[in-house]
Amino acid sequence: QARLEESGGGSVQAGGSLRLSCDAPGLSFATFCGAWFRQAPGKAREAVAGTAGDKMTRYGDSVKGRFTISRDNAKGSLYLQMDDLKPEDSGMYYCAAMGYRPCSPSLDDSSYLYWGQGTQVTVSS
Repeated sequence: QARLEESGGGSVQAGGSLRLSCDAPGLSFATFCGAWFRQAPGKAREAVAGTAGDKMTRYGDSVKGRFTISRDNAKGSLYLQMDDLKPEDSGMYYCAAMGYRPCSPSLDDSSYLYWGQGTQVTVSS
């Protein structure tokens, strides 16, 4: 069973930036498609971004142009660079891995087999 570990969350003012990281001992994002999702209190889980590597990426409409998903093939890690943060970006952020191949980047959470415990992002106005 793969274990995903997110880090990098925190509190920031609107307009600021954060970089989330996701490590997966026993599973490499160099091999499998990965994604970031988020969930605010009282709201449904929302897709943020998905990647199959290099330029194969997809983004949720609300984060296009502000967030960048990437991976480090050497480390097998997944990242989410978040710029120009807004209060509505606040929530728990989860990384996910498909765990099977072939794969293509997906914003459908049912495509992902492995999930992390989440890291909290809070953006104040």
